[in-house]
Amino acid sequence: MYKVFIVDDEPFIIEGLYDIVDWAAFGMEIVNHAGNGQAALQALPCQPVDILITDISMPLMNGLELIREARRLQPELKVIILSGFNEFEYLKEGMKLGIENYLLKPINVDELESTLRNTAAKLDQLVTPRLEEKYGIQILKDNILHRWLTGQIAAAEFEERARFMNLSLAAPYVTVAVLRDQGHKGQVQRSELLFAQVEQLVAEHPHLNLFQDMDGDVVVVANIGDSAEETGRLMSGLQELADGLALTYPDLHMGAGRLVQGLYQAPASYEQAKKALQYVMIYPDRRVIDYAMLDQRGYAGVSFFIDWKAYVKLILSRSTEQLAERIRTDFEQHRHELTPEQLQNTALEVVIRFKMELESIKHAEETAIYQQGLRLVLDSISFEELVHALQQVATRTVESLIQDLRNPIVSQVLQHIEKHYAEELSLKLLGAQYHLHPVYLGQLFHKETGETFAEYINKYRIERAKEQLRTSNLKVHEIARNVGYWETGYFYKQFRKYVGISPTDYKVFG
Repeated sequence: MYKVFIVDDEPFIIEGLYDIVDWAAFGMEIVNHAGNGQAALQALPCQPVDILITDISMPLMNGLELIREARRLQPELKVIILSGFNEFEYLKEGMKLGIENYLLKPINVDELESTLRNTAAKLDQLVTPRLEEKYGIQILKDNILHRWLTGQIAAAEFEERARFMNLSLAAPYVTVAVLRDQGHKGQVQRSELLFAQVEQLVAEHPHLNLFQDMDGDVVVVANIGDSAEETGRLMSGLQELADGLALTYPDLHMGAGRLVQGLYQAPASYEQAKKALQYVMIYPDRRVIDYAMLDQRGYAGVSFFIDWKAYVKLILSRSTEQLAERIRTDFEQHRHELTPEQLQNTALEVVIRFKMELESIKHAEETAIYQQGLRLVLDSISFEELVHALQQVATRTVESLIQDLRNPIVSQVLQHIEKHYAEELSLKLLGAQYHLHPVYLGQLFHKETGETFAEYINKYRIERAKEQLRTSNLKVHEIARNVGYWETGYFYKQFRKYVGISPTDYKVFG
């Protein structure tokens, strides 16, 4: 679990943070807290943490001084600032130091949880921070723009943050483009270099906003007027950008979403840009794949008659036979209503969705299965061949999931927990050990055990604590340490949650 340290000179803020967030749900635990920066700085060398949540204005040592000193101890420490001051000078200084977000008091719980979710995702992916001064500015842009394009931020809050960050989003039309280095997806250092190069190339274009999303893709948000001339100039510019980058990144491709009107249509354009990149399998020689072009070819604009939610349920339940029957039934129902070209385009859409669904479950590229599936669909000369091609894709998708479930990794993780429950345990560490993405390992663990990793760890530790409370004369705080809890207050909270009484009462009456 990721370790969180809270620093605030108002005790009720600290108490509130313990209670308002289900930390275990984010794979986190509060391991310590302090009332000022000096006390926190003294504790940090003995208490390594992943996330520091700190107030700005405190006695003895303020939050900015604390962050500066803490970064010398732990350069990759993630920091979230709390402040009662909506002042750009504070924000600007915080940005120089590299922070995840600047949250105003009273704390908006949704914004805090969104920030924690994004921070955990970065820690899961072992993203190494860019430590130069401008990184602080960019990481806040990443946070704001990512939340905007994924529907995690309210309109009023986004507009306030955009003004605060001087983001240029005033033009009436928006389009989103996504750049991905296909051959080196997930390689953090190469991704950072790509981002830096794109940033340099678009620096003189204030209507372009740039950030890196949770997939490691570089995202360009463009604001323009409604004239055809501006639209044409933008698309030409994106093509030139992609072609120029291809000299260094030969496997780079760009997906471009539709031009949409108004800020709050932008998430649709972002989703389209992501989806357009999936069509690299069909158009490997195209550097830029425009969603509008897919529409013209009949892919994006196809009348999609598949109830995809039903397919997702069958994928997750690993029902190969039911998937095969569902595919045949759906296509039989419409084979006389649509042209062969429309049926083929629908089939291609289904292949793309299978690919996106499997990758969202496994958090890994799964291209080979679907390249073959697309070829079979494109080469189909009869209805039967088309249906059979899709049934093969469905079978390969389910086989990929079943193969992972048969993998003994979860059993090895359970054995590791039995031996090392008193030590630091996290999906990130275990994922690195077993060469699996931590999010995917968490999903496998939940599927096998019926519990989240955090729930299982807490329950296991509490059971070991109950044994020691019954059979030893150790003090409660000693037992807490023995079972893996460094913060006694958090141990008390978890014990009450799972046992119903405090550990002290259990020792007396249990």
